[in-house]
Amino acid sequence: MDFERLNGDIKDMRRRNRGLALTVGALAGGHVLALVVILNLLGSVRTVVVPPSINKSFWVTRDKASSEYLEQMGSFIAWLVLDVTPASVDWKKDILLGYVEPEQHGELRTRQDLEAARLKRINASTFFMPQQLVPSEDAQTVVVRGRLRTQVNGLETANDLKAYLVEFSYSGGRMHLKTFKEINHAAK
Repeated sequence: MDFERLNGDIKDMRRRNRGLALTVGALAGGHVLALVVILNLLGSVRTVVVPPSINKSFWVTRDKASSEYLEQMGSFIAWLVLDVTPASVDWKKDILLGYVEPEQHGELRTRQDLEAARLKRINASTFFMPQQLVPSEDAQTVVVRGRLRTQVNGLETANDLKAYLVEFSYSGGRMHLKTFKEINHAAK
């Protein structure tokens, strides 16, 4: 046996094994790095959804929407609820109920049905002119301030500054209406 030759072969195999070990280590490190990047991207993927009308660019994530999106949805919801006539109140109510959170659907349906019956009974119309939209991305709310005009039988009976809180929840790729209520005009 040639001891020198065998010793050289062993050294050569050890060198190859070190090279393979470094390659396997680099590949494993690359996989770990790719996994970390993928896990970070999972929570921050922005989905593009379209509100009823697009006036500004916006973004949405898994559980939040940008202030621009909140403004557009808030003004749309205010239009559906506050800008109504006896002829339009029923179809606007049906559109509104498509945006309502499932837990609030029955309560809001009852409220809107009563309001529709009242408007038809007294032949009233309300017209809302938004003047300011104050969104909050953290709370997913919009405060809509503006002038609400009320007419009964074609005669103006009220023309007041009003403020409304529109609260949203965002889930399943859709914006849902949680709350629509009048607040003190001077409030946030």
